[in-house]
Amino acid sequence: MSTVWMEATPPVLDADAAAAQPASLQQVAQQLAAVFAATAAERDERGGTPKAERDALRSSGLLALSIPVEFGGMGASWRETLDVVRLLAQADSSLAHVFGFHHLMLATVRLFAQPQQWQPWFEQTARRRWFWGNALNPLDDRTLSSVHGPWREFTGQKSFCSGALDSEMLIASAREADTGALLVAALPTGRSGISVSPDWNNMGQRQTDSGSVTFEKVRVEHHELLVDPGPLSTPFACLRPLVSQLVLANVYLGIAEAAFNDARYYTLHEARPWHAAKVAQMTDDPYVLGHYGDFWVGLEGVRVLADRAAERLDAAWLRGAALTEKERGETALAVATAKVAATHTGLDICTRMFDVAGARATHGGLRLDRHWRNLRTHSLHDPVAYKLREIGEWALKQQYPVPSFYS
Repeated sequence: MSTVWMEATPPVLDADAAAAQPASLQQVAQQLAAVFAATAAERDERGGTPKAERDALRSSGLLALSIPVEFGGMGASWRETLDVVRLLAQADSSLAHVFGFHHLMLATVRLFAQPQQWQPWFEQTARRRWFWGNALNPLDDRTLSSVHGPWREFTGQKSFCSGALDSEMLIASAREADTGALLVAALPTGRSGISVSPDWNNMGQRQTDSGSVTFEKVRVEHHELLVDPGPLSTPFACLRPLVSQLVLANVYLGIAEAAFNDARYYTLHEARPWHAAKVAQMTDDPYVLGHYGDFWVGLEGVRVLADRAAERLDAAWLRGAALTEKERGETALAVATAKVAATHTGLDICTRMFDVAGARATHGGLRLDRHWRNLRTHSLHDPVAYKLREIGEWALKQQYPVPSFYS
């Protein structure tokens, strides 16, 4: 697949300068978002890898946003990191997706591994501006692992590997051939035997490179395996799916905010009132005003829920190994509630935006349908009905969500 790269002039942010001037983080993110928004519709149509935009993220320094200062990063909290994810999603949800998952992969090595493993990876990521991609997908069991003396071998395929193309590191998983146990490893994307395919061509999130990765007799060293404490082994390790779910909730919220802003622009500047409304301007149509009232109430509710969940995640993260199952459960409920609200409100606004934007907003060149396509594609990541069931078990029976890779 041939790809034409777009020009992107990134703002550059030094990690030390960012630590000294926290306000500049938001400024850099806003500048990037403005650059990304200018070409988002065109790139959505083209698909493929947003190479220039990913390099802009590298140059900005924001790939080190969640890495502690002592390891060369910016030391941002999860609330601050997720605020950047949301801001980028308002401009381009594909880039927000791969950026958020990059920080999820960093959280994975922190939660599943020992300091002698994750600390060097953090330092190299900050210094070399590595992008991390995903090849974990615990529901895809086609990759198997076998023992070969002091090392292991991964062979098989993985699907839905967001951000794997144009990454320097991958979080990959495999099933132990004899026992079926899940193994997770951190591997260089360029290692011999790893092939990342440009085969992502879905209706939404078209520049996330969420296609397939093939492992052909890939050598995995013992120190690359995340086995201590390992996947979902402690309440603290069980924060990993909550980081994932909250990244998604903020991507959905950012999409909904973008749809609202685009609809508002067309209502104010392009739309014409329906003749039966008997008003001179679309902005005076009482039904249009009612739609906007609904949109605003929904968005405000999701913002409050997402911010509350991020604050609870930060509090749980600071607890570290002392985190209790109850504390983890309370955080899981806050995250699940925010994600459900973001899904419902986002899909509603992305559908009804055309009721207030008018017929001219359906012009193919605008590709405003991308908001719905992006959110619908990603909201199928795990069925919202099962998230509601988890919340219902708490509401009725006071049972916390059972930790899994999706809750």
